[in-house]
Amino acid sequence: MKVLVIGGGAREHALCRSLSLDPDVTALYCAPGNAGIADVAELHEVDALDGKAVATLATDLGAGLVIVGPEAPLVAGVADAVREAGIPVFGPSQEAAQLEGSKAFAKDVMAGAGVPTARSYVCTTPAEVDEALDAFGAPYVVKDDGLAAGKGVVVTDDLAAAAAHANACDRVVIEEFLDGPEVSLFAITDGVTVVPLQPAQDFKRALDGDQGPNTGGMGAYSPLPWADPKLVEEVMQTVLQPTVDELRRRGTPFSGLLYAGLAITSRGVRVIEFNARFGDPETQVVLARLKTPLSGILLAAANGTLADLEPLRWSDDAAVTVVIASHNYPGTPRTGDPIEGLAEVAAEDAPHAYVLHAGTKRDGDTVLSAGGRVLSVTASGKDLTQARTRAYRAVERIRLDGSQHRTDIAAKVAEAAAE
Repeated sequence: MKVLVIGGGAREHALCRSLSLDPDVTALYCAPGNAGIADVAELHEVDALDGKAVATLATDLGAGLVIVGPEAPLVAGVADAVREAGIPVFGPSQEAAQLEGSKAFAKDVMAGAGVPTARSYVCTTPAEVDEALDAFGAPYVVKDDGLAAGKGVVVTDDLAAAAAHANACDRVVIEEFLDGPEVSLFAITDGVTVVPLQPAQDFKRALDGDQGPNTGGMGAYSPLPWADPKLVEEVMQTVLQPTVDELRRRGTPFSGLLYAGLAITSRGVRVIEFNARFGDPETQVVLARLKTPLSGILLAAANGTLADLEPLRWSDDAAVTVVIASHNYPGTPRTGDPIEGLAEVAAEDAPHAYVLHAGTKRDGDTVLSAGGRVLSVTASGKDLTQARTRAYRAVERIRLDGSQHRTDIAAKVAEAAAE
């Protein structure tokens, strides 16, 4: 099977890496890709938001499966255009992708499905904002209703900062703060059957100790030794299956990757948010542990045959990913700096550790930074301690002027698990 992946970040590199190791994949293409993806897939230029252009490219390449990675093309209806061209596509329709594209839509679906989530208000005026902030009190949770590339959420004790963020958005969701640790759980669905993947935890804050501003994610790990063994089963029954059933009932069946961001609160599991695609950087660690070939799973979701799939096979190993970000991320990041040490990681740390590219581009023989999050250094090991050691050993080989990374990804949980 020939496979085309749409996107150019570390999530897409993780997908392409898994697909490149898949015996059923005879040709692998990525558009637009990045400097690292070029090592495992043939790159093509395309406007990822132009459904017709993506469908034409897929047709020209003879693709038997198209995987739409990022959220913006899904919300723009790219998957619909590929489906209309008669090509199997992994990714929800434009209507179903509103589960991520609109926080208010997601809240409405959750209400219809009886899914546990934070109480919330949808606000469009300063007066409504003030009333909602007053109703919930600190810490204030303010979410831009639309897509914001992981940076549309502010959680703060500062009332003025919360109000400022809310009033800068056209429409905003203000909700109660959920206590407890957060978990990311991905599920693959064809609109009827739901197949959960292994849970992961990511680190949103820019700095060690969960300090600093929210980012798109600075690292992740899997599995979660502290989580209830029945967590996945519980989330399947109370969140994932009811949501898929509700969307189908509404006439907007969801086919693709359903991501549930969860808080394990003192009152039970609550949904923080839904995404309509693989999350970054959790994908990097989840796919590092998946032993079942990826293409067959995604094709079954695209073709509506997930119920016929064998149970997924997983490695018992742990996986950790550490994001290396450019200077000033998540503000206006500095780009164009040369990245050194990639060959050293490949020579010294493979196969246990490897580098997935996010914001990179090639200039002759030199790889340059080209975004805020530049690299995801991913490693596996017999436990989280070994996976962390391998990941950070590889991180130390990377040289990027002004770069930053957290030094505490999975540190606390690794220490607790080792005791």
